[in-house]
Amino acid sequence: MKTRIVVVGGGTAGARLAQRLPVTLLGEEQHAPYNRVLLADVLAGRYAPEVIALPEPREPVRLGVRAVRIDRAARTVECADGTVVGYDRLVLATGSNPVLPPLRGLRGAQPPVGVHAFRTLDDCLALRDRVRPGVRAVVIGGGLLGVSAARALAALGAEVVLTQQGERLMERQLDASASELLREHMESLGVEVHTECRVSGLRQRDGEVTAVELADGFVLDAQVVVLACGVRPRVALAREAGLTVATGIVVDDSLRTSDPYIHAVGDCAEHAGRVYGLAGPALEQADALAAVLLSEATPPRDAPTTGGYTGTRALTRLTLGGAEPLDLAAFGETTARPGDDVVQLNDATRNAYRKVIVRGDRLVGGVLLGDLAAVGTLARAWEGDEALPDEAPLLHLLTHDGGSS
Repeated sequence: MKTRIVVVGGGTAGARLAQRLPVTLLGEEQHAPYNRVLLADVLAGRYAPEVIALPEPREPVRLGVRAVRIDRAARTVECADGTVVGYDRLVLATGSNPVLPPLRGLRGAQPPVGVHAFRTLDDCLALRDRVRPGVRAVVIGGGLLGVSAARALAALGAEVVLTQQGERLMERQLDASASELLREHMESLGVEVHTECRVSGLRQRDGEVTAVELADGFVLDAQVVVLACGVRPRVALAREAGLTVATGIVVDDSLRTSDPYIHAVGDCAEHAGRVYGLAGPALEQADALAAVLLSEATPPRDAPTTGGYTGTRALTRLTLGGAEPLDLAAFGETTARPGDDVVQLNDATRNAYRKVIVRGDRLVGGVLLGDLAAVGTLARAWEGDEALPDEAPLLHLLTHDGGSS
C-alpha cells in the first residue's frame, strides 16, 4: 500500500490493525503491544509480562511516543518529543482512561503512594512490587475489572476487601443468582466483599495511603488501594482537533470520523450511539477498517468501498484462574421481561449455574458460571439472531453441547 496510514495507540485495536496493514504505529507506552485481558494473570504471577505480548505488527512500532496534536489541514500528527508524522489516513485507537472517583484524598495532582489504577502493564507491575503476603488491599469497584484485580491480589497473599457501590458484583453482566455465586466464590478465596458500599475518601500518612473511608463512617485499613471504577473513552486529542465527539469519537460504518481522512476504532470509538469498551468489538472494528482501507487503496479509485462495520453483539467472558478456577460468560439480556421463556439450571455440587432467556423464537441473552461447555453454541445462536428450531426444547440449550446433537 502506498497510502500513509498512521495509527495512534498501541492497544488491542491499534495493534490488530498494524498486524493487518503496513502502518506507522505510535504507541504511548514503553512496552510492545500486549493483551490487556491477561493483566490480572500477570498480577497474580501466573504469566510473565512477555507472555501476554501481542503478535508482531508488519512494521516496527514507535514506542514511548505520545501524540499531542492533529493538524487536519496539513494532515500531520505532532508528538510530545517534537517529531511530526504525516498521514494520508489517520486512525485514532487511543483507548480509554480509568475513571478516578471524586474521593477526599485523591483530588491532588499526585495520589498517595499505594493508590493504583489497574489499566496498563505499568500499573500491574507497580502493584506487584507493592503487594506482599499479609498486605491489606482494598479494591474500589466490583465490576469485571475489580473482580479480576481482587482475585489476583488474593492469589498473591494479600488480605483483600472488595467494595461495590451497587447491589451486586458485576451487575452490568450478571443476574442476581450468578452474582451471588460469584460473591461466594470470591469469599471462599478469602476476599471480603462489601456491596451497596460507597467509598468517600482516603486517609494517608507521610504521603502513603493508610485507610479507605466509607460514607457510613466505617474505615477500612489499607496499604494498597486499587481503583477499578470503570473506564472512559480517551477523546481529548480528537476533541481538540475539532472532530465530532459524544461519549466517544463518533464514527460511521466505515469507522470514519467527521473528518473523511480520520478513522477511530476500539474503546475510544462510538458507533451507532454505542461505546463497547471490550476486546471483541475492538478486534472486529480493526478488521473491518483494514478491509475498508484495503478497498480504498485498490484501483480503480472510483470502485465502491467494501467492508464496513455494522456493530458487535458482544459476549463478556472471564476466567478466574488459579487453584480454584472459575469461568463465567454473559451475553445479551440477563434479566427476563414479562412473557419471556426462561430456563435455569443450578448445580450446587459443581458450583455451576446456567440460564438462557428466549423471547418469541429468539435467544436474547444468557449467563453461564462454572460450566461453559454450552457457551459456543449459545453464543452462535444469539449472535446470528436466527429463529430457534421448533423441535428443540429450551432445556437442550443448556446441555453440554448446547443442543447441537
